[in-house]
Amino acid sequence: MQLTIMEFFQRMSSPFLDVLVELMTMLGEETIFILAVAFFLWCASKKKGFAIFSTLFASLIGMSVLKALVKAPRPFQVVAQIEGKRIETATGSSFPSGHTTGAASFYSSLAVTYRKRWLSVVCAVLILMVALSRMYLGVHWPLDVFAGLALGITVTFVAYTWFSNLYDKPEALYTFSLVVGAVSAVVAILLALLIELEAIDPVGFTDPMKLFSLAGGGYLGFAWEQRHIKYTTDGKTGTKILRFVLGVIVLLVIQALKTILGDHMAVGVFRYGMTGLWATALYPYLGTRIRIGKNSYLFERS
Repeated sequence: MQLTIMEFFQRMSSPFLDVLVELMTMLGEETIFILAVAFFLWCASKKKGFAIFSTLFASLIGMSVLKALVKAPRPFQVVAQIEGKRIETATGSSFPSGHTTGAASFYSSLAVTYRKRWLSVVCAVLILMVALSRMYLGVHWPLDVFAGLALGITVTFVAYTWFSNLYDKPEALYTFSLVVGAVSAVVAILLALLIELEAIDPVGFTDPMKLFSLAGGGYLGFAWEQRHIKYTTDGKTGTKILRFVLGVIVLLVIQALKTILGDHMAVGVFRYGMTGLWATALYPYLGTRIRIGKNSYLFERS
């Protein structure tokens, strides 16, 4: 049954659809999620940004654990007639689909955040587009995609409200962020060391290392921001646009360090850790000290 579905998508293949589907699959990649969470944290709502970030992290951790346990091969790796496309993003094993898990978690979180019917429909369509794209590209079996859908949506409906409520409890939020951030940072460093020492499989553990690095920097940043920065996302439209553009430029520079310093595990820990820290605390901290007018700053304190 699964092979029949995969062969159906292979028969549909054309140069035009290849380009279109690759664009669709990008909707489930880390760049979209990082930029969206950064926008919430800098320009919309810290609470919503925290809840979406945390829900997505929980979903992807669950996905990473399943990938490490199941270690399923991808369709193009075991069936000669299936051509894998955009395989540079097909990291790790096949089950469950990471793109689909992330898309299901992120877009369902958006739907739950705003509870608008039209937005829920749009989010459902985007999730479906990512799910179908993974099969068309030959990088996931239907079962992988279904599991990713189930995992991402389930975590959202179980955890999103809890994370949202946690944000309104300052002491609990601080403790949670500090503990999860510290543990994530330690796990990221340990995974990087074990990969470098060839003690664990880089195929199965490089992505979790990046994820824990991002969470380590992000959650430690949340703790720092709550106690010592306390910025607001308020501001004029022009200020918010400037704020977002400047912040994204630095994020791009941080990620570009891979080109300069190489793809070593230590560089990966630093890049993703700094990405999380920049988004949640370091940029707002600097922004509260950068004047953009006589009596205004890039970020104002709450």
